[in-house]
Amino acid sequence: MKSFKYIFVFVSLAIFTSIAIAGTKISPEAVPGAKTIDTSSAKSLFDEGVAFVDVRKDADWDAGRIPGAIHIELKKQLSEDTLGSEVKKNEKLVVYCNGHKCLRSSKAAAKAVSWGYQDVYYYRDGFPAWEAAGYPVE
Repeated sequence: MKSFKYIFVFVSLAIFTSIAIAGTKISPEAVPGAKTIDTSSAKSLFDEGVAFVDVRKDADWDAGRIPGAIHIELKKQLSEDTLGSEVKKNEKLVVYCNGHKCLRSSKAAAKAVSWGYQDVYYYRDGFPAWEAAGYPVE
């Protein structure tokens, strides 16, 4: 009976640990075909007038964003046509979302590359890092 308790505790811990690990999503450090940039590089591109595409949920967009960003929500709106109506395939493009625990920008950057965009910048740190740096928000 005592060994059954130990086995039960061990199995329970293993299950809960697996669930906890599976629930922690971390964005990839790089997206093939895109250039990963940090916050200071994102600001330089912003200052150049490069298009910023925010792929976050509507509620996140409404709460604050990088000024002048184009909002194309990943799951509801992003397509080759919607992106193409905003940014040409030969133009620079910065894609961002909510930082390292948000996978939207990596997915959107990968899609843009697959659609033939040649100058895609993956801003992995995203809006939280932009705001923390004291850069302008709207």
